[in-house]
Amino acid sequence: MSSDIVMLHVRFAPDGGVVEISERPTPNSAQAWFDWVSLNAPDAYQALSGGRGVFRITRDKLEELRASIAANTAAA
Repeated sequence: MSSDIVMLHVRFAPDGGVVEISERPTPNSAQAWFDWVSLNAPDAYQALSGGRGVFRITRDKLEELRASIAANTAAA
């Protein structure tokens, strides 16, 4: 088990939509991945200036989020 902290960088468009987010699984849109991480790790988000933000989560939590969104996408 790894407790390394991973930072997911988010960049927003002027309309508030997500343009880019790091560590995004390929089949998911940037907005869908942001929504999923926001719902499952809400305390990990920090807003930054200039239409940016970061999530600080453990590597274990990141892998858990990737697995859960994959399962949710497959079930849909």
